[in-house]
Amino acid sequence: MLQGGTASIYVSDIDRAINFYTKILGLKLRVKVDENWAEIDAGNGLVIGLHPASPPSTVPSGTRGAIDIELHTTRPMEEVVGALSQRGAHFAGPIKNYKNVRIAALEDPDQNTIILAEVLPSNP
Repeated sequence: MLQGGTASIYVSDIDRAINFYTKILGLKLRVKVDENWAEIDAGNGLVIGLHPASPPSTVPSGTRGAIDIELHTTRPMEEVVGALSQRGAHFAGPIKNYKNVRIAALEDPDQNTIILAEVLPSNP
């Protein structure tokens, strides 16, 4: 139901963040989607997702919640949310739909945000 994922970080400047992770840390840029998303390959299966912070719809960069874990779903989002809800997971609001991804947010027992992501096929 869940497999792989991304450690996502809300950043104040996506190009500056990409420069830091690639030029300073020496990691590889996997993809950049406009000014909305970038993926850094940290090796051994770890992907760092960079997403511009845009308060108030997101938390500000550098604050609690600015880094979260994103787990990829292997089934449709409604099915995953339903199954996890039955197991006791509490979701923070409805499923959100975007052009390339559907997401649902829940919290672990320590109130750390866990994002579930259903990556959608690319539209040519």
